[in-house]
Amino acid sequence: MEKRYVEIAVISDVHLGTYGCHAKELNQYLKSIQPRILILNGDILDIWNFSKSYFPASHFKVIRRILKLVASGTQVYYITGNHDEYLRKFNDLNLGNFRILNQLSLRIHNENLWFVHGDVFDVAITHSKWLAKLGGKGYDYLIVLNRWINKILKALGKEKVSISKKVKNRVKKASMHISNFENMVCEFAASKHYQYVICGHIHEPIIKTITHNNHSVQYLNSGDWIENLTSLEYNLGQWSLYQYEQHPIEQEEIDEESAEEDFTIQQLLNKIAS
Repeated sequence: MEKRYVEIAVISDVHLGTYGCHAKELNQYLKSIQPRILILNGDILDIWNFSKSYFPASHFKVIRRILKLVASGTQVYYITGNHDEYLRKFNDLNLGNFRILNQLSLRIHNENLWFVHGDVFDVAITHSKWLAKLGGKGYDYLIVLNRWINKILKALGKEKVSISKKVKNRVKKASMHISNFENMVCEFAASKHYQYVICGHIHEPIIKTITHNNHSVQYLNSGDWIENLTSLEYNLGQWSLYQYEQHPIEQEEIDEESAEEDFTIQQLLNKIAS
């Protein structure tokens, strides 16, 4: 497969270890690009909902793909989110091309960019973590149910539907929550003189300008790999949203070391979950 060069690629909210994760599609996307910098902007591993009994091969492949990018020279920044907050104890861990951070500041073309997952601006997370965890479980089950419904609709020749999006769109408080989140993030970014703020967390992919006190901030959200299957890409001074298109997943060559690598990764995950 011919790879596309990307200066910066940003993915977030993958939720490896949950039923809703589109790991096969994400692996295919990562195979198709050669980024100079890859930013994993939180909730890549879903440690909140992690189960030792569910971590399929496709999820292992995503981790191996990221490790191969590190080995090939890509600078990978892992920014922690709420679902992988366990990793925050390793803040500023530096292993060659791989770093774990709680947030990241970059200066590109004389502009200040701030990368942060965004959960610190979510009141529901900071004040009712147990409720957020419960909601995460419910969301995962809803996604699984949605997939079965879409299989039936496809067999009947009808268009797919997104139940969770319909629920979100019908709940006025949900849209207000997203708007409040975006404004809070940009207000803080403006106070720190950032021109760009790049988030995840709310699973709403978008690029837009938000102005606070006459200070305009470019707000970007990379979306997720549960429903939207999106990433952010930066090339030639421009940011764009990448939307994964459904293509047949190519069969990968058998990696003789994959079983051993998977065992090592599984041991690490078991330690994290224990």
